[in-house]
Amino acid sequence: MTRAAVFGTGNWGTAFSLVLADSGTDTVLCGRRAEVAERINRDHENPEYLPGIELPGPVHATTDPAEALDGADFLVLTIPAQSLRENLARWAPLIAPQTVLVSLMKGIELGTCMRMSQVIAEVTGAAPDRIAVVSGPNLAQEIAERHPAASVVACADQAVAERLQKACHSPYFRPYTNTDVIGCELGGAVKNVIGLAAGIADGMGLGDNTKASLITRGLAETARLGVALGADPYTFSGLAGLGDLVATCASPLSRNHRFGNLLGAGRTVAEAQEQVRQTTEGVKSCSSVLELARRHGVEMPLVETVVAVVHDGRSPREMLAALMARSAKSESRY
Repeated sequence: MTRAAVFGTGNWGTAFSLVLADSGTDTVLCGRRAEVAERINRDHENPEYLPGIELPGPVHATTDPAEALDGADFLVLTIPAQSLRENLARWAPLIAPQTVLVSLMKGIELGTCMRMSQVIAEVTGAAPDRIAVVSGPNLAQEIAERHPAASVVACADQAVAERLQKACHSPYFRPYTNTDVIGCELGGAVKNVIGLAAGIADGMGLGDNTKASLITRGLAETARLGVALGADPYTFSGLAGLGDLVATCASPLSRNHRFGNLLGAGRTVAEAQEQVRQTTEGVKSCSSVLELARRHGVEMPLVETVVAVVHDGRSPREMLAALMARSAKSESRY
């Protein structure tokens, strides 16, 4: 039987462990907090993150990384993006040479501007055929409630992508394969930033025309950067691009949308963080996305606007006016 170790017992890690178990994969969750592991093993529930959701009996939890990784075919990483490097460095000696490392994280590392697969490769020395990504319109609560959803599993090696596809293909979760790791990762990282912008617009009381414009132009910015990095532009019209972007910009279940909504309604960044409580990847990654774009000479005005509001103390209305006052240009070439 295929075995997966899921590192991270938050919303998405817990929900994905459910997907794996429902797909027939032997699954263990690994987290830092003993009380969370105990509740999962005793009650088959993670009440702090997914209250009321019963986890399948085969799913069990541990706080011991070595135990979780013993015999694992897949190591699924669902921890906050900015903590990946430090944690993975501790776990690396425990990872078997044949284990495939799977990123569910959607961020760009601060300072290095690396995608998560690049951090994984640098820390572990794993080759591209051992690193995979899962990305798409996958709001954890809806997945946990077994609402039908689709996603993308990407790996440079098609055969590895197909192995992972089989490991997480359940009656309600339909994964498609792709070999464009760059495009799938970038779509997931940038959509968090555009999700903040959409949330800000909603918090300001703006309408659907505004949101549609943000989604469309946000996708154009993502594609511009993706092409500069070597991604396939068609990836951004698929589940890991447009699909994930629409879900994040439209749903109140999205942490990035909720955070942006609070900012648009007049809350400070600190107040929004206090209310959302959990990691909001776009808040930290917006700066590294913008830096990555500047390194490659790519213009991303929506990302610049979000950074100005979140990190530079500019007001949403001030930045909206500046955005709308930009010089008119052709829509061609993104």
